[in-house]
Amino acid sequence: MSNRKQPNILLLYTDQQRADTIHALGNELIQTPTMDRLVREGTAFTRAYTPSPVCVPGRCSMYYGQYPWNSGCYDNGFPMPDDRSSMFQVLKDAGYRTHAVGKLHFNGKDQLRGLESRDVQEEGGGIDDYKSYLLDKGYDHVFDPQGQRSEMYYMPQLSQLPAKDHPTQWVGDRSLDFIRNHDFNRPFFLMSSYIHPHPPFAPPTPWNKLYRAPEVPHPFVPDNYQDCLTHANRHQNRYKYRDQGIDRNMVRTMKGFYYACISFIDYQIGRILQELEAIGQLDNTLILLSSDHGEMLGDYNSFGKRTMLDAAANVPLLARFPERLAAGVRCEKPANLVDIMPTAMDAAGIAPTAANIDGVSLFKLADGTADREVVYSQYQKAGKALYLVASEHRKYIYSAPDDKEYYFDHAVEKAEATNLALTLEGRRAMSDLKRQLVGVLAEKPEAEAVADGDWKKYPTLRMPEDPDEGLLYQDAASVRDSESVLPPGYVASFPGQVKGKRK
Repeated sequence: MSNRKQPNILLLYTDQQRADTIHALGNELIQTPTMDRLVREGTAFTRAYTPSPVCVPGRCSMYYGQYPWNSGCYDNGFPMPDDRSSMFQVLKDAGYRTHAVGKLHFNGKDQLRGLESRDVQEEGGGIDDYKSYLLDKGYDHVFDPQGQRSEMYYMPQLSQLPAKDHPTQWVGDRSLDFIRNHDFNRPFFLMSSYIHPHPPFAPPTPWNKLYRAPEVPHPFVPDNYQDCLTHANRHQNRYKYRDQGIDRNMVRTMKGFYYACISFIDYQIGRILQELEAIGQLDNTLILLSSDHGEMLGDYNSFGKRTMLDAAANVPLLARFPERLAAGVRCEKPANLVDIMPTAMDAAGIAPTAANIDGVSLFKLADGTADREVVYSQYQKAGKALYLVASEHRKYIYSAPDDKEYYFDHAVEKAEATNLALTLEGRRAMSDLKRQLVGVLAEKPEAEAVADGDWKKYPTLRMPEDPDEGLLYQDAASVRDSESVLPPGYVASFPGQVKGKRK
């Protein structure tokens, strides 16, 4: 460990935030003054990718600094590892006071994973710290504190809670409480983690009035958009109730509410930075801001994540630490969420001794001392898997359930409108990326992915013809978790699943 003073570490984490939702990085409509400040005073890694474009594995890879093939976590149903040290544990062992507020999405029995403490706010069942707070304040009539899901999952909706008690405000308040009560004789690690802008898009009033549909741009839907989609896109469009036609004005309203959720988070982050500045700790704190994955938001007539297109796979990644990062820099080298753990360790002066850490320090990526050309991403495995390898400008993707390749060159076309893998020139140009990806998977080994230097073949998956087959109920637990949320004497028309497998 280094003898220099260890800085505080603040990880600001959102859920399902696209990389193109920061005003200072080119989105002219959205208002993000605090994120803009981080761009202005720090380094923006504009080619940052999630290691897996879905909540649990994306977070798991960040917590352990490992790609899914090393963490063993490939989808939301997979457990996180219990036989190795997380970022939180490594920092705690080095003397840090480790705390987290909000959504962590830990799969498995261990709900701390090296954290000394946490203020819990999750989407799932059970009474957590946030739901207890609502009950104490008399909100037993609120059934959906994070918004109504299932059929309403992608319908823009006003929060049932006022701004002062909204889930996003609660995370901001508890984060401030932690900082104000911290003993600065010891450095802190704080993860301030927000459920939004994950759907339902339910901002509180008056934030819902920030962006009105007529001023919101239409989604990006190129003429040949179907060439860019995979089975995973079609599957999630179905169970999210989004594959029976597109209402373009409704989608623009949805997008406006999504932006409002981000602006409300930005406001909370602003409060945290102001507190650090007021107590003289801002420049002594490494500040990292990112998200587990993005959101299609109607692009390609698709919704959700689980795709390697930039709308879902490219994530915001901002870093501010004046001692080691230049201000106002935009780094286009490929980065990944697996880089957050080694960056925190580097800042803390901890030698990179943990086995199988796949990431590199963002400090070294920014100053050019890290030797890296590509990053990777994987969703699911075997016959359901999606794979990505991305360089500074190029991307190669393979979808096992489609047995289909995708190739995009951002130097030729920044918008991913054309799947160049369908052209002879594109197939030649992508061959080196394909070799790298197949080679890495063969070495790990990912035996279910490759065979004899190429992709292992699986049956092509197709959507059922019945448009109701596969629809899901995804209702989160009520604040009144042990009571019925239906009117007395009445029953639901479908007291289980609509059609298909319950999830």
